[in-house]
Amino acid sequence: MISTKQLEALVARIDACPAPPKQRRLIALAGAPACGKSTLAGALVKALNQRRPGSGMGSGPGSAVVLGMDGYHYDDRVLQERGLRARKGAPGTFDVEGLHQMLLRLRHCRDVEIAIPVFDRSLEIARAGAAIVPPQASIVVVEGNYLLLDSPPWGDLARLFDVSLWLEVPESVLRRRLEARWRDQGLQPEAIACKIEQNDLPNARLACQGSRAADMVIRSG
Repeated sequence: MISTKQLEALVARIDACPAPPKQRRLIALAGAPACGKSTLAGALVKALNQRRPGSGMGSGPGSAVVLGMDGYHYDDRVLQERGLRARKGAPGTFDVEGLHQMLLRLRHCRDVEIAIPVFDRSLEIARAGAAIVPPQASIVVVEGNYLLLDSPPWGDLARLFDVSLWLEVPESVLRRRLEARWRDQGLQPEAIACKIEQNDLPNARLACQGSRAADMVIRSG
């Protein structure tokens, strides 16, 4: 996990970038699989929401929420039909255009609540309408592997983010975390090794090597 000092620096960086009137700020938090994006996104949102009123634009309870890119995974049935089930988590297994349209909606629609999907890792499926972004939310922290990927169609997302963050973790740490993740899912050692070597780590390397530079890099692990 990152330090309190690092977290405070992230909050300060976000506060330094105000959104245009009547629009939400969108914050990209990108990094490799198992680098800790979800944990950091939760901590960042908590820190943003615990600020004293007047300490920054949109401060106070409910001002920040999380949108996970994994909510835009194609369903396993779709992946099976396309021959991509074994590559679940690769760039081509996400509904990028659906995510793009949601980001536009979150940016511009401040007067209504917006339902967003959430990926349920215990079931390995995305649940539609599983969370709500309320009208008072002024900041959306978007977390995912490929938010900064510098290739079509992912590259079109970059212009929508006010601030981009990259969470950097050594590959050796990623490997340990991925092994633990799949053990918790009940996979056997041979299946775990196959998933990590043939899918997870190639995806991690693609995200690390193919992403554009972020505004801030957070080193952890």
